Amino acid sequence: MDDRESLDRSSAEVARPMPVPDSHVGYHTTEGALDSDRAHHAPPNVPGNESPEVDAVLRSDIGINTLLTRLKQSVASAREFAAFLKKRSSLEEEHAQGMKKLCKGSHESSRRPDNRQGGYAQHYNEVIGIHDRLTDNGIQFALSLHQMQEDLYDLALNIERGRKQWKQTGLSAEKRVQDSETLMDKAKAKYDSLAEDYDRARTGDKQSGRVFGLKGPKSAAQHEEDLNRKMQAADSDYASKVQIAQTQRQELVVTQRPQAVRAILDLIHECDSGLTLQLQKFANLNEKLFLSNGLCVSPLNGHHNEQTQRSLRDVVYQIDNAQDLNHYIASFATRAGQQPTEIKYQPHPLVAPAHQPALIQPRSPADPTVPSNLPDDFLHHPHTTNPQISGSSQEQYPSPGYVPPQNASEQQYQGSPRQHTFPANGEPIPTQQSSHTQLSSPLYPQSSMLGPPQNSDLTHPELPPLRPVFGVSLDDLLKRDGSAIPLVVYQCLQAVDLFGLDVEGIYRLSGSAMHVSKLRAIFDNDSSQVDFRNPESFYHDVNSVAGLLKQFFRDLPDPLLTHEHFQSFIEAAHIEDDVTRRDSLHAIVNSLPDPNYATLRALTLHLHRVQEHSAANRMNAGNLAICFGPTLMGTGHNIADAGWQVKAIETILHNTYQIFDDD
Repeated sequence: MDDRESLDRSSAEVARPMPVPDSHVGYHTTEGALDSDRAHHAPPNVPGNESPEVDAVLRSDIGINTLLTRLKQSVASAREFAAFLKKRSSLEEEHAQGMKKLCKGSHESSRRPDNRQGGYAQHYNEVIGIHDRLTDNGIQFALSLHQMQEDLYDLALNIERGRKQWKQTGLSAEKRVQDSETLMDKAKAKYDSLAEDYDRARTGDKQSGRVFGLKGPKSAAQHEEDLNRKMQAADSDYASKVQIAQTQRQELVVTQRPQAVRAILDLIHECDSGLTLQLQKFANLNEKLFLSNGLCVSPLNGHHNEQTQRSLRDVVYQIDNAQDLNHYIASFATRAGQQPTEIKYQPHPLVAPAHQPALIQPRSPADPTVPSNLPDDFLHHPHTTNPQISGSSQEQYPSPGYVPPQNASEQQYQGSPRQHTFPANGEPIPTQQSSHTQLSSPLYPQSSMLGPPQNSDLTHPELPPLRPVFGVSLDDLLKRDGSAIPLVVYQCLQAVDLFGLDVEGIYRLSGSAMHVSKLRAIFDNDSSQVDFRNPESFYHDVNSVAGLLKQFFRDLPDPLLTHEHFQSFIEAAHIEDDVTRRDSLHAIVNSLPDPNYATLRALTLHLHRVQEHSAANRMNAGNLAICFGPTLMGTGHNIADAGWQVKAIETILHNTYQIFDDD
């Protein structure tokens, strides 16, 4: 039987009216008659109640409360899924908008001239186009989810309103019946009490004696008549309460309860159906999204498809790197022109007589005696002291191990050994603008132009330590040399500032051990004769200079930051607040001895300049702190403090100008 038709037919039934009992007749069986009436006027079948247990629950007094609880659960489930759809829609929209922006930026970047063009750019733009179509699918999916969550919220709101309305209507009817039955029970109790008193008075129970009233004592006959009159009034009141309770109960079980049950069931069905519908739509939208994305990545090209689209795999696999490179190089064919003629030096007969030795001539790249990476003016300026030499020009110097052929050297350089030595520091160096009479003989031998002088002290690491520097405390160096900053530190910092700020991995990459040993021997012999402004002085190996500087700090008897202050630095590094940690380290640094403070200040300002070039040298404050932490604070301490040593040095580097002033 259809549920709705069963409810309609049940509500259309009219109950037979109950006869009103005579007030003079005893109502000993009235309560039993009421129970019989309750059983006789049972509610009709409720929609969807095929199970006897379900029918029994819905006919009972807890039927409406049970359905209201179930409806509340349905509303909560609908709202929960709506919240899920809202969050999922937000995530999908955020992802789609981010992809859209990424595709647009990538498409614009691919058109720049600094990126590859040609076939690669075409295929790359096609890949971006596929992602753009995936983004459109994601945006449509997000909009659909947003609309679904709005529909679910509206549905839950309407169902909640209906639930509150029928909760008030149904429970009010139940409450009225309960109240009427409570009044009926009270009336029956009063009626039974008076009936018992009347029965005792009528049977002649004289235990109570004379009854005293407001007008004096009453006789037994008067008392019996008075009790009979009260019993009749209670009987009439009890009968009316029974009639009212029967009427309200009949109205509840026949009309009000079925209407409330049917309405609440309709709300439950509507809410559950709406939620199920949105779940089905959600499943269909997910299938549609994945299918659309799959077709974008790998389309199905049928025979009737005129505009065939390539899959992402096909697009990527058709990139031809060799062909793109050939096309790019061939596009510059018109700019290549003819090969330049060989450059030769042709001195004028008046300037270079035949009896004078030939001047140093620039050699062509084919000459085996000169490396091809030498600059054109290097032969005329072999000993420059320009501090603005860039990192790129350093690469043009030949390696220290290069030795020119002996025959070429003998043919071009003939003169006294005095001409084969370097000029002293500060001595003016002739340039190309000088008169040719000053260049009648070579200023420097070829060995000095292609590497360190072969007969100089740089080739003898066994020089006697006349004025040792390494392994000597800073206080002793200050007393001996009169300088708060050791000369070896000054020379190394100057060399790295001039030639190593853009060298990748400076202070991290190790230099040549042989070069470091030779340079150390030179400084221990006489450091005043070293000038690192000339890269030839350190074999054009700035990494060896960096290694020499770290070796000097490692060999100090007392570390630069001193053993005395080691624990203070570690405790300051443990401070979490950046400002407090900086101020604590500042106070400890100020308490260092004078030579230690001056040397640390020069080193910190230098390392700050190094980290300013971290884009080129890849050495930021953290990397420099790792390199110099144990070096400046000393080894032999607890290995667990290694990380805090690095933290302390990194904090000093991050706050260079707050701890030291910049001269």
